[in-house]
Amino acid sequence: MSHGHHHHGHDHGRRLAPNGAGGRDAGPGQRALVWVLGLTVAFTVAEFVGGWIANSLALVADAAHMLADVASLALSLFALWFARRPATPEKSFGYVRLEILAALVNGALLLVLAGGIVWEAIRRFGSPQPVHSGILIGVASAGLLANIVSAIVLHRSAGDSLNIRGAYLHVLGDLFGSVGAILAGVLIATAGWLAADPLISVVVAALIVASSWKLLRESVDVLLEAVPAHIDMGEVRRAMDEIPGVEDVHDLHVWTVTSGFLAMSGHAVVREPAGSQAILDEIHARMRQRFGIRHATIQIECRPPVKLRGPDR
Repeated sequence: MSHGHHHHGHDHGRRLAPNGAGGRDAGPGQRALVWVLGLTVAFTVAEFVGGWIANSLALVADAAHMLADVASLALSLFALWFARRPATPEKSFGYVRLEILAALVNGALLLVLAGGIVWEAIRRFGSPQPVHSGILIGVASAGLLANIVSAIVLHRSAGDSLNIRGAYLHVLGDLFGSVGAILAGVLIATAGWLAADPLISVVVAALIVASSWKLLRESVDVLLEAVPAHIDMGEVRRAMDEIPGVEDVHDLHVWTVTSGFLAMSGHAVVREPAGSQAILDEIHARMRQRFGIRHATIQIECRPPVKLRGPDR
């Protein structure tokens, strides 16, 4: 089997900024993160002070979660900014994967935070603490409004970037935390049930774990260059096999470089070298249209026709 030369489809201008920049230009997602960061800093301080005055673990837990949000939002903004640095010969894709690393760190921070909340809640179950329910309800209600605004601001961009989705999940966790804190305050005020404070904290921690686990798993999959969940490799192979002139397809790989940027490589065996360019163009078109893969590297291999021996040979 002879090997043809490599043909590359580098249609990643959509993802790599002009003049070789390594990531997307500042857009709505980055501006949304700036607004949410400012709002989160303000209410983190408010909830810590309110939680300390009210002696509420639920409120302090929500404030701690918001403090983790401050760090994660700052990290997300840094990743978006740094990912725009130009690509270099040593880093041909630039720094676009920094946002995946930021998403991974955010998910890990959420898990650590959930563990700390559960630990303190267990301690309080054994030794219930008096809680000022009025302050708890008032501060948590203000925090809930702030988190609703933040969630709305980030919602549009959350589906396009794992990094921004990580920040969005942090905000959703805060939102649930505020709801839980309000519920704990109401139970304490109406029934005098002090255990409601650590109990709600554990529920919030469970919600944090559930939201962060999916983020961690997706981030690790990207870093391990796993096949994206929505891509069926059998369908990719069939899409290439169906092209007239393609004899065989092998060594197929599809992976995510960063959020929304899919890449693939593979070998296509053809019998007639003269038609290889048309086949290559058709492969690229199908990968874009059917699977959203805009960066494809396909090697064409030419298999010469088999000469049949006659009965007299």
